[in-house]
Amino acid sequence: MKKLYYRIALALLILLATLAVVTAQSIHFAHVTDTHVGCQSGAEDLSLTVKDINRQTDIDFVLLTGDITEFGSDTELLQARKIIDRLNKPWYIVPGNHDSKWSESGNNSFVKTFGSERFSFLKSGIQFIGTASGPNMRMAPGLVPREQILFLDSVLTHLELPGQPVIFVNHYPLDESLANWYTVIDLLKKVNIKATLLGHGHTNKLYNFEGIPGVMGRSNLKTAKAEPGYNLVTIEKDTMFYQERLSAGKTLQTWCKVPLNSKAGISQKWPRPDYSVNNQYPRVKAVWSVRENSDIGTGFSLRGNVGVYANTAGEIIAINTRTGEKKWTFRSGGKIYSTPAINGGKVICASTDQNIYCLDIKSGQLIWKFPTHKPIVASPAIENNSVFIGSSEGIFRCIDLMSGKLVWKFDSVKNFTECRPLILSKIVCFGSWGNTFYALNKSDGKLLWKREKYSNRMLSPAAVWPVASNGKIFLVAPDRHMTALDENTGREIWDSGKYSCRESIGISTDGKIVYIKNMSEGNIDAFYSTTEDQKLVWECKADLGYEIAPSPIVESGEFVFIPTTSGIVVAVDRKTHLVVWKHKISNALINSVLPIGKHKIIVSAMDGRVECLSFKRILKKAKG
Repeated sequence: MKKLYYRIALALLILLATLAVVTAQSIHFAHVTDTHVGCQSGAEDLSLTVKDINRQTDIDFVLLTGDITEFGSDTELLQARKIIDRLNKPWYIVPGNHDSKWSESGNNSFVKTFGSERFSFLKSGIQFIGTASGPNMRMAPGLVPREQILFLDSVLTHLELPGQPVIFVNHYPLDESLANWYTVIDLLKKVNIKATLLGHGHTNKLYNFEGIPGVMGRSNLKTAKAEPGYNLVTIEKDTMFYQERLSAGKTLQTWCKVPLNSKAGISQKWPRPDYSVNNQYPRVKAVWSVRENSDIGTGFSLRGNVGVYANTAGEIIAINTRTGEKKWTFRSGGKIYSTPAINGGKVICASTDQNIYCLDIKSGQLIWKFPTHKPIVASPAIENNSVFIGSSEGIFRCIDLMSGKLVWKFDSVKNFTECRPLILSKIVCFGSWGNTFYALNKSDGKLLWKREKYSNRMLSPAAVWPVASNGKIFLVAPDRHMTALDENTGREIWDSGKYSCRESIGISTDGKIVYIKNMSEGNIDAFYSTTEDQKLVWECKADLGYEIAPSPIVESGEFVFIPTTSGIVVAVDRKTHLVVWKHKISNALINSVLPIGKHKIIVSAMDGRVECLSFKRILKKAKG
């Protein structure tokens, strides 16, 4: 008993000593965010801010909280690093969605350029912890990557002192704009969390995340109404003060005071993600499930009872689709966002370590690898003995499946390729993040036609896996239009924004129907592939909500399967056009739906979850 009292007393003394240190030693730092180097005046504005920070002698360090660049390109990252290196103060940095969603390197170059995408350091008794936020390579709400969650948990579990104050740093608010906000909050509430600092919204704003104060800083960019600037932050006497600082040298009045002497509101709790939809369809059951220690940003491929996928730990994984048991794992040297392709006994998958791999499907042993000069985030397609795949170096290749030798290459792709190419009788076609959609001669790689209609790079048809039927190629893109092009000439047959959509599309097994998801209305729409205009066949009021997941729609048997941004898979009866069931496996984006037989599917979610769902005894009656 005496020992217990002694330990309690010692813990209290340590806590009081820690708080005393925080009170006695003031901290001064700069909070810089949303610099967007690569757009407009991003580099110039950041340079002005660096010069202004360097003129001040009382700043202890600088926090940069994401969207450092506009598109996460190597050129932009190197330019940003060159400017940040001029700081004469210590600095700590995390990426934002602009650094990760459009990253030609698959989020490897940020780490390579800045040394890390997370940090943890102790200053005057306060532990500052920063993590990346995603979304990585897929259009979706932000998602603190699985490996970053494990890092945060480890740091919080091993704090040097009991009751040690913690300030968390991330690009996103800890709300529904971050798919796993609740996971982060639950971890932070286990410790003495004082505040979270963030960017993303481009404005100065004070939040309350279940009792955890959140401070969003203004963008460093100049606007028509504001000069470039950032925030000066002071912590003293148990209070954190925020003052906007214009890079020209003027400090404005304090706009935010955050008390740091109280515990976050443990009793205050927002509603967690709702899985009650699963209770409405109890005959949909999980046969088996797997949880990776990293994110999954790929789809599945199937041969027999072997399913193959990859993860951001750089692993290509084969599983027994009956049991979920791993058969083999092949580790590459970089994160993987490339969906594997299977032909015969060979698995083809690309990695951001700048290699395309060919593996034996039975053993996972390397058969050959094809080195490139930049990371690859695109997916391969195979026809006969030819592998077709794009890359981040402005090159699209055809590689011999048996030997791994180059057959031909097209080296005039604008920007980088992300999608899986579409192979037709005479052409292979794909989009890039350079406002362009290409059609190449399948036999020699010569350009047959291209479509350059997109005025803004963010509107490019780069993430969509195009489909085709009846001499038409069908696209959906971030411009929210559905488009039909003539397969032979690239002529625009129709281009319609009547039904809002994004990058998710699918086609029926007989090629007569093309499927899309509405981005805003939450519906599933089906169109004829045969008509010379956009003609609706049927519409399902599926109540999908705001839907931006670029994952392909899949028809199999009597069902059309819809992957969603919210971690829900929707099954629609293709005859009645009504929802048969919905099932939620995660709160993160669904990457893919892989049918295995008539009444099973394998589903992967971006947060590292893989599940096999059975609906063999599902009721025939559909719900609309």
